[in-house]
Amino acid sequence: MSRLVLATGVAVLFIGGSAFAADGPLPPPNAKKLSEIIAKVEQRNDFRYVEEVDWDSGAYTVTYYTTDKAKVEITYDPVTAEPK
Repeated sequence: MSRLVLATGVAVLFIGGSAFAADGPLPPPNAKKLSEIIAKVEQRNDFRYVEEVDWDSGAYTVTYYTTDKAKVEITYDPVTAEPK
């Protein structure tokens, strides 16, 4: 009986979790792939690693660190893949 309850709970989490992911604004249909934007960031001078990518207010904000440990945040237009 407890296995049935556990299995049901896990199923509800998986099914319900995907519904929560779709809530909120999405990038426009003509948006560039996020991988293209990250590739641009990785080509910047003194790039070391990406810490975080956020989608907010219709743009991607990429936070990354440079080789001298400076924290950089750049907001990119999703359609042009250019910094705002």
